[in-house]
Order: sequence, then structure tokens, then C-alpha cells
Amino acid sequence: MHTKVKKKSDFTPIEKKWIMYDVGNSAFTLLCSVFIPIIVQALCAEEGMSDTEYQTFWSTVTSVITLAVAVISPIVGTFADSEGMKKPLFLGAALIGIVGCVLLGMPLPLAAFVAVFVITRMSYNISLVFYDSMLTDVTDMERVDKISSHGYAWGYIGSCIPFIISIALYALSLYKLLDAAIAYIIIFALNGVWWLCFTLPLTKSFKQRYFVKRRPKAIRNSFKRLFSVFRDNIPNKKGILIFLIAFFLYIDGVYTVIDLATTYGLALGIDQIQLVLALLLTQIIAFPCAIISGMLAKKFDNDKLIMVFIAGYLGIAIFAIWLTQAWQFWLLAVCVGLLQGGVQALSRSYFAKIIPVDKSGEFFGIMDIFGKGASFVGTMLVAIVTAATDNANYGVIPISCLIGVGLVIFVIGYLEIKKYERAHGKAANLEISEVVAQAAATEDKD
Repeated sequence: MHTKVKKKSDFTPIEKKWIMYDVGNSAFTLLCSVFIPIIVQALCAEEGMSDTEYQTFWSTVTSVITLAVAVISPIVGTFADSEGMKKPLFLGAALIGIVGCVLLGMPLPLAAFVAVFVITRMSYNISLVFYDSMLTDVTDMERVDKISSHGYAWGYIGSCIPFIISIALYALSLYKLLDAAIAYIIIFALNGVWWLCFTLPLTKSFKQRYFVKRRPKAIRNSFKRLFSVFRDNIPNKKGILIFLIAFFLYIDGVYTVIDLATTYGLALGIDQIQLVLALLLTQIIAFPCAIISGMLAKKFDNDKLIMVFIAGYLGIAIFAIWLTQAWQFWLLAVCVGLLQGGVQALSRSYFAKIIPVDKSGEFFGIMDIFGKGASFVGTMLVAIVTAATDNANYGVIPISCLIGVGLVIFVIGYLEIKKYERAHGKAANLEISEVVAQAAATEDKD
């Protein structure tokens, strides 16, 4: 009798369930990118707001949510590390988000809709803090990078299933074949149920393998570690600091383009159906590109690939300044799909290679704060410039500047890191399996 040997490329049941949660929650991400801005624009119009006033208002709401999550994430992350806390906290945050998702489909006035959205979006983001931290519990260290990247990829493509159904329902409402209020109720309920169906299997099977014993003043001690890490005499401190500054600037453009693409298109008067279909195309293109970027990193230095991706986003931002027609938005959607997965994944792995291995947790916590802080600054700059100029196109100008400066600073940091490596070698940072695990556990997909 022969024993069947499990292939190394196979996924274990718990790995599959972890990946599938990304498929479930990504459906809500698409709602945030497409349908929610459309609803808010209509509600703002009922309140007498112009298109630019709507964009300013919605950019401000997005910025406030991002800032709140940036403050809360380190706190809830501290609780998640405690014994037996990860699963109940994850399930609680996910369920609040799911219920909120369903409620968003109900006919609500602007103030109530925004209030429900804020709670729902924050719960969604907080669930991701717990979800990311589960990665080291569900897989082995040598497989963590592969499992994490497949979560990204399948999240992109899997979320297209409820999204396509939602597009069909939305189209029926536009052509008066289905009442718009009923269409939205079905759309948000469908996506909420989809999210729930991919949440329960993970919570049923998940077991927290790694934890710390609960200690008094855990939150205060966590923040003390976080903000004192650069006081130590760490290797390559200057190169790491320069990279973090560059990351703060260029990832700002990435997150802002993702968060405000539909809002920007609506403010320019682009047809809603074309906007929705273009963003669907973005998801489809991002699926293979997220996987391909990881494959390219095996053949080319990922720091050079990051420079290419940043330059690509700079081109996107500059192009968006003059965007006025639907075909231009389609081209924008394609380019974003090509770049968004790669720049996020490779930035994470690059950071893993330049930091001290024994301080990976603290450093990835800092990187997470830099990323969320960038999201806040980007959306707020768009809101301020758009309000000041009364022109949606001009709102992209500061984003272009930040990405450009980020690219320049990244090159400076790259040269500084290469200088350090020539003098000291890569040594300790070559053993990165533990670092990659910590990277995956602190990465934010919002």
C-alpha cells in the first residue's frame, strides 16, 4: 500500500480558508470603490452639493476613517497577540462589518449613510489587522510568502463574482427594469452574505498557535517599543529611514488612486456604467499581475522593480491631470491593474531585506503606520486642492508631486543601502523567512 505524498505546492485546508477570506472581504472593497461613491454622490446632490463639493466631502470622510484606523490598529493588534484573543476579535470585527454592509443597501439619508459607512469601513479594516496576523498561525515559515501573495491574487479575481452580479443589477436599475432602491438592497445583501460565507470557515478551523501571555500595561509597553526602536544602534539605520520616507510618499499615490478612482471619475462626469466596468477590468488584470510581480522578483532585484512601479504610478498621476474622456479612464484602470499588486508586495519584501531580522515585528509596525498615514495625507490633499480650485483634475497635482518626490528619495535610499551593503555585506538580512512572516502579519490591503 502506497502512501500519497502531499506535493509541496499544494495548499492545506486551513491555508485555503485563510486565502478565501480575502476573496470574501474584497467584495466589500469593490463596493467601497464603485457603488458607495455613486450613492454618496446622489445623496450629496439631494443636499445641493456640486460635484467638486461632493469630491471634497467624500475625500475628507475617507481621510478621517484612515486616520482613525491608523490610531486604532496598533492597539487592537496588541490585543490580538494575547492568548486566545485573535479569533474572537477577528470574528467580532468581521460580523460588525458584514451587518454594516447589509445596512448600507437600505434607503438612508446622507448623515445616517455616512455614519454606517464609517463604522463598517473601520470594522473591515480592523478585521484585516487580525486576519493578517493569522498568517503565521495557518502556515509554515517557508510557505508564508506564497500563501500571502495568493491571498492578494485570489482576492482580486474572486471578488469579481459578486461584483459582476452587482453590475447586472445596477444596469437593470439604470434602464428602469428594476427599482433602484431594491437593486441596492440586493447588491449590498449579496456582498454581505458573500463576505460571511468566506468568513465562517476560517473562524471554525482557526487555532492560534503563537501568542503572548497577557500582561499589565500591554498597550503602553507596545507603543514604547514601537517609538523607541530607532534609538537603538541598528545596522543601516540611515538607509531604512530614507526608505520609510520614500514609502510614505509614493504609497500615498497608490492608495489615493485606488480609494478615489470612482469619485474622481464621477466628478469628471464619466458615465457610471463605464466607470464600473473599467474598475472590474482593473481587478481582472491585477490577478495575474500580482502573481507575476513575485515571479519577476526571483529574476530581477526587487528594488529596481519598485522603481519601475513607482515611475509607472507617476505616469498615471500625471496622465490623470488631463483626463476628460471615458477611454482615458479605461486606460487608467488598465495601468492601475498592472501596477497596484506589485508595488505593494515588493515594497513589503524589500523592507524585509533591509531591516534587522531580530526586530522585524517593530519595524513592520512602523511601516504599517507610515502606510496608513500616507493614505490620510493623500486623500486630504485631494480634498483641499479640489475645494480651493473647484477643479477635480487639479486635485491630482499634489499626488503627482508626492509620487515624484517619493521616487527621488527611494533612489537616494537605494544608493545609501547599496553603500552600506558594500561596506558590511547583507549577512543577517539574508535569513528572511521570519521577517516575511511578520511582514504578512502586518500588511494592510485597504
